[in-house]
Amino acid sequence: MIKLKNLVISLIISVGIGMLSGFLTKGSSKAFSENFNQSVLTPPDWVFPVVWIILFTLMGFSAVLIYQSDCKVKPYALIVYGVQLVVNFFWSIFFFIGNEFEISFGWITILILLVMAMIILFYNCKPFAAYLQIPYLIWILFASYLNYIICILN
Repeated sequence: MIKLKNLVISLIISVGIGMLSGFLTKGSSKAFSENFNQSVLTPPDWVFPVVWIILFTLMGFSAVLIYQSDCKVKPYALIVYGVQLVVNFFWSIFFFIGNEFEISFGWITILILLVMAMIILFYNCKPFAAYLQIPYLIWILFASYLNYIICILN
């Protein structure tokens, strides 16, 4: 059974990091779509915050499942979870504020590897927690494609 206090704290951490990233990059991300060539598969601007709030919520929910587990790899799983949150946060900074598209592509590649490691570790503790991260992995794979196309077109 999930303890409400733990869930709230976990959601504050995950969604809070996402909201802080969104707040810091808001002006840059709006100007971005007007100033740079993008893939024809790039969704409309309104899609991104909707998807990210769902993904950060799923992250927070799965993290609390791991936190409350008795799994041997729990400390490693939570460390990888925390590191991927930090890497995720800085990708937005590099990409939207710095317009460092090549660095961002390398950075998102690191993020993909971290998320894959997180999913494996989560699976070893609570398979359901790992399954909740599959949409996140799919989204950042798609984001890496968009990032790559921006590198090529700009």
